[in-house]
Formats: sequence, structure tokens, C-alpha cells
Amino acid sequence: MADEEKEFTEHFEELRKRLLTVMYFFVAALFAGFYFSKPLIYQLQNAPWTENVQMHAFQVTDPLKIYLIVIVAIAFIIILPVILYQLWSFITPGLYEKERKITLLYIPVVMILMLIGIAFGYFIVVPYIIKFTFDLSVEMGIEATIGINQYFGFLFRTILPFGFIFQMPVLTLFLTQLGIITPMFLKKNRKYAYFIMFVLAAIIAPPDIMTHLLLTVPMIILYEISIHISKIGYRRYLKAEQQQLEDELQ
Repeated sequence: MADEEKEFTEHFEELRKRLLTVMYFFVAALFAGFYFSKPLIYQLQNAPWTENVQMHAFQVTDPLKIYLIVIVAIAFIIILPVILYQLWSFITPGLYEKERKITLLYIPVVMILMLIGIAFGYFIVVPYIIKFTFDLSVEMGIEATIGINQYFGFLFRTILPFGFIFQMPVLTLFLTQLGIITPMFLKKNRKYAYFIMFVLAAIIAPPDIMTHLLLTVPMIILYEISIHISKIGYRRYLKAEQQQLEDELQ
């Protein structure tokens, strides 16, 4: 019992050190956020699809709120590799040497997929949704008045989810190698996953069939890719389990 408490204390202390490291980097990244936030806000506010659209602040604190949110978002993206590396360092003591090298490669892959997802949401999904809603407003004879807070809230709600959705293949590989999920599980629950994707698309986008397809099809493709990637991870998991069994029998 004492050994278990000692082990728990050591793990807790290790976790605390990792979290403190992340916090130090986050504070440092906030200064970079202060530097890049204004140019980024200007770029987002003056995107091609916002031409001839005037932004309005309906509350005194709206500009400050947006400024702070953008700073935090920039800081988070900057330190994402640090977060992933600290997480990797925390869990690697329980992995084999080969597994450590393989999982370390997840960090750049996660960053690349995050940026691809954000770019997909910003350059493809956002323009289409805005065009659809503006055209609908014109057809209904409604003059659209855009609040700056609502506009940036829409951007974050639309763009950021794709940054995480595009992590599906690497997350699937990671969970499979840990033995948490299997390719059989993903195939068996495919219809439920598709339903969740349609619901997610309905939450993000207006009720338009083309928008739903624009959002859902990439998620379905990523899910199917994840199944094939899971097969690779499952073979590695079985091989590692067999190696561990052989080591215990020796």
C-alpha cells in the first residue's frame, strides 16, 4: 500500500512539473500573441468575403474581448508542440523504446494536421457559409448588420473544430496502439459515427444541403482513413503484446 501511495505521489509530482512547464511557455507565448494579434485581427476582419461589410461593436468591451481571445488562441497554437511533448514525456515511461520513437513522431504530424484543418475551415468552409447566409439575407430583403463579436465568434466556432477534427487519424492510431480501440470497433460503430458527424455539421453550418456535404464529407473521409490507419496500429499493438508475453515467459 505504501509503495502504491509513493508511486501515485511521484506521478502526481511529475504531472505538476509538466503542467508548470506548459504554463511557463504559455505565458511567454502570450507576448507573441500581443505582437501578432492586431495584424491577425485586421486580416480576419478584412478577408475577401467581408468586402463591403461594416463591422459593428454592440458593447463597449467587444474589441477588448476579441483582442484577448485572439491573443490566447495564438499562444495556444504556438505552445501546442510543447503541450504534446510534455504529454509524450509523461506517458513514455510505460512504453517500449520503439514505441517512444514512434509516438514522438506524432507531434509534428498533429501540428501539420491542425494547420491543415484550420486552413480548410478558413479558406473553404467559412467563405461558403458566409456567402450562403448573405445571399439568403438578400433574398429575404434583410439588411445584414454584423457585430464584430458575433463575427469572430462564428470564425472560432467554425475554424477551430476542423483543427481538432483533422486529428482523427493520428488520434485513432494512438488509441489503437494503446489497445483502447480496434479497427473492428470502428467498423461496427461506423453508422453511429456518421450520425454524430451529421449532427456536428448541423450545429456548425446553416441548414443547407451543400454546406452539410462540405462539412460532412471530409469528416467521413477522415473516419475511413482512420479505420485503415487503425489496422496498422492494431498490428503493432498485437506485436507488442506478443513481445511482452514472450519476455515474461523467459
